Amino acid sequence: MKINMDFVQPTFDKEEPSDAHLQWNRSMCPYCGVGCGLLVGQAGNEIKKVKGDPQHPANLGMICAKGGTLAEMMKAPGRALFPLSRENRGEPLARVTWDAALDRITEKIRSTVREHGPDSFAFYISGQLLSEDYYVINKFAKGFLGTNNVDSNSRLCMASAVVGYTTSLGSDGPPCSYSDIELADCIVITGANMAECHPVLYQRIRQHKQKNPKTRIIVIDPRRTLTCEIADLHLPLLPGGDVALTNGLLRLLIENGRIDRDFIGRHTTGWEETERDILKDSPQILANQAGVSLSALAQAAEWIGASKGFLSFWTMGLNQSSHATAKIQSLINLHLATGRIGVPGSGPFSLTGQPNAMGGRETGGLSTLLPGYRRIADPAARAAMEKLWKVPAGRIAADNGHHAVELFDALEQGKVKVVWVIATNPMVSMPRLDRIRKALAKAELVIVQDAYHPTETSEAAHVVLPAAQWAERQGTVTNSERRVSLLRQVVEPAGEARPDWQIVRDVAARLGYAKDFDFKTSEDVFMEYRETTRGTRVDISGLTYQRLKMGPVQWPFPEEDSPVSKRLYEDRKFAHADGRARFVFNPYRDAAEIVDPKYPLILITGRIRDQWHTMTRTGKIQQLLKSQSEAFLDMHPEDLKEYALRDGELVWVTSRRGSFRIKLKRKEDIRRGTLFAPMHWGSLFGTASVNDSVNDAFDPLSKQPELKYSAVRVTRDLAVC
Repeated sequence: MKINMDFVQPTFDKEEPSDAHLQWNRSMCPYCGVGCGLLVGQAGNEIKKVKGDPQHPANLGMICAKGGTLAEMMKAPGRALFPLSRENRGEPLARVTWDAALDRITEKIRSTVREHGPDSFAFYISGQLLSEDYYVINKFAKGFLGTNNVDSNSRLCMASAVVGYTTSLGSDGPPCSYSDIELADCIVITGANMAECHPVLYQRIRQHKQKNPKTRIIVIDPRRTLTCEIADLHLPLLPGGDVALTNGLLRLLIENGRIDRDFIGRHTTGWEETERDILKDSPQILANQAGVSLSALAQAAEWIGASKGFLSFWTMGLNQSSHATAKIQSLINLHLATGRIGVPGSGPFSLTGQPNAMGGRETGGLSTLLPGYRRIADPAARAAMEKLWKVPAGRIAADNGHHAVELFDALEQGKVKVVWVIATNPMVSMPRLDRIRKALAKAELVIVQDAYHPTETSEAAHVVLPAAQWAERQGTVTNSERRVSLLRQVVEPAGEARPDWQIVRDVAARLGYAKDFDFKTSEDVFMEYRETTRGTRVDISGLTYQRLKMGPVQWPFPEEDSPVSKRLYEDRKFAHADGRARFVFNPYRDAAEIVDPKYPLILITGRIRDQWHTMTRTGKIQQLLKSQSEAFLDMHPEDLKEYALRDGELVWVTSRRGSFRIKLKRKEDIRRGTLFAPMHWGSLFGTASVNDSVNDAFDPLSKQPELKYSAVRVTRDLAVC
């Protein structure tokens, strides 16, 4: 299999005569969490061209297809341009003034909170927001309304990484830097198709491999994806077998004397119990549970053990699971056992799927968090934020708010009456869409704030608010390596669109909190937010917009002249109170549901190279639709034969929860018994969403749903189901 890498190009050296009249400004890409820097060429208030910024350390001038079409995105149809409102669903949405829309929202929030309490209201937000947006939303809801019902679509992406890092290392935050790629001699990519989902970062790995052929790259995935083009070893594990596989690697590292007992003794706890439990199962048993050969597992363990720099990357394949925390803890165990953390070229590296999923975690953008990685469950953390926000003691509720799945359950049950959805499309991205549909139908007021309309979710709204997007706004984002960058506004918002933080600020002011939300600019918001991080693990109190205009900065950054820190834990002091990291042993467990004769196949879902989330932006760009214009279902040729199906025909996929129709695609590079479908397409594209049928079971610690594993059957005719 050969990859056409033309979609990742260094574009900064392509000066054309037609560029001479353009004004160039620095910006950031609004897509994945790699956090690529861009150069934006504009003429007047129109963006004409976008190319990679060679001075940004994340992408070094490279750009992918999605980033390269941002100029086309700005001209694409479907922008939300004016506030819209209707009294009842079924009636058409009609244009209203901003004052009318905000007054309606304000009065409904006021009356609902008065009659039913603060928890009758909720925000459901997005990793596509800027940190300033996140901060204002969290301050408003948690500090002033008194509800912790603020959860994000990052719950579907990175909540498990948060819990994995926190339980094992003591705090959230990837301990590595992208520069560790060029220092590693063994890279493990597990639960991630980086070639399609993080293509610029993948290209850095590819270039490193080309320059250093002895670097060993191991890809763990039920599919032989494009990422495997650079792999020295592909482990096609059985879906759900991740814990067995990583435990098998640790078992072999122990057996081969490849662990660092000095590091373990000085800097960790829990090793004796972990070693005892790991040794209970033989490598062969663990290999069988993982669905890989013992010889392949042993080869991977040998390369990891012999390496000087061991770097692991993961994303949704681990995170979207009912056993996600266990999978991540088991992976981190490999780094702790070998001492490969906090040193150049090494560490467990969670890749975020959205441009500011990291910033969302830092600002308290989950229902369990407050700014600065503070936890709502911690009384001292609540007291600190009450002091910073100058609200009475006890204003911040002691109980965690509803997490994403629970939030929509609460809507369906009538416990939450008003929901404000910002920059996300849960009517495509959430599991069990039948339940999401019922939940939104039950709500007394659904507010959808987005840069696009219609979306599947905005069609269920009572009020639609037009938000400024990408280069129409200013603020900060944090990428996957903890690097804070300044997104600059270079054009005026389309129509009457406004920045997200301003919209929430104006509602807060109408509710009587004008003095507490007296922000004139995004910089005002940032300067207040940075003070909430002072003295925390994510301290950015030394950062200013002026400093960020000089270039992006990795945290921690507590002083204006702070040295740049590339990685965490270089001093071997972890974030637990005793300064030690924790080994956490987890045995292999079956997935939340199992296959049986009625549902004999495993459906896994994911993303493709040229589309983004639910296609509200990328689905409107013809250039991006050329590579894949419709949804598909990958199926192994032997499975096609067994179920008497044909390549290219339309079939029904049915789970215990629902069905969707999709075109079959013969694919040899996938395990037998396993199916793959992309999650991007929704009802606005004339098809039922894959997530109509996926599993909504969730990890007990992270509350992240198991979107990646569903037992299904595939039939030609729904009538036989």
